[in-house]
Amino acid sequence: MSRADKSLRSVRVLLIEFLALACFASCNRMVTPPGAQLLKDAEAKVASGDFLEAITLYERALDNSARAADIHFKLGLLYDEKMNDSLNALHHFKRYLTIAPGGAHANEVKSLMKRDELALVTTLSGDSVVSRAEAARLRNENLELRKELEIRSVQMRSASLAKEKHASIAQPEKGESPSAKKKSGSRSYVVQPGDTLASISRKFYKSSAGWKKIRDEDGNRFDDPGKLKPGQTVTVP
Repeated sequence: MSRADKSLRSVRVLLIEFLALACFASCNRMVTPPGAQLLKDAEAKVASGDFLEAITLYERALDNSARAADIHFKLGLLYDEKMNDSLNALHHFKRYLTIAPGGAHANEVKSLMKRDELALVTTLSGDSVVSRAEAARLRNENLELRKELEIRSVQMRSASLAKEKHASIAQPEKGESPSAKKKSGSRSYVVQPGDTLASISRKFYKSSAGWKKIRDEDGNRFDDPGKLKPGQTVTVP
């Protein structure tokens, strides 16, 4: 056998071996269900640190089978521990509890959810997110501030009611001018429709007998003490 024939034979053997390996790999993939293969690929991506691709593969593997709960659990852990994304982590943890409320990871998931819910009380400004410890501190401060505001609100309402009560007591009698001031022991009063010196005396002295004092104080300028004109100003001693 010539050297050329031997080389050709070697090439054929290598080609056959390559085809056999390719066929084996293809058959192996055909035997492995697509979902299971996606999970294997996702776990490989997690091991290599490619978390975004792992998330994509896990989400493609989600279906209506019983394993969906475990996939949601793995997605929740990825979002929580690798991506620092509490919102998406909560979504997948809730899906886990919906599918498997009594599952093997149920207690762990509930604990993680409490931690993530606390982390979401988080925004300082824009997209900036505070640490869980800082979030807890802020929540406590908010509770204290709310209590203080409630106390101040009660105090303000009480002060307002006291002010209104004082104003109602100090309000002048009907018909008395708000601008009336005492001058040398006298008071000014604006005559109202129907007023007479006698009725004005009753308002100030609880008796009509003081009408003469009012008349004299005003210098007898009233022609008829029984008929006063509304709007006139009377000086009450």
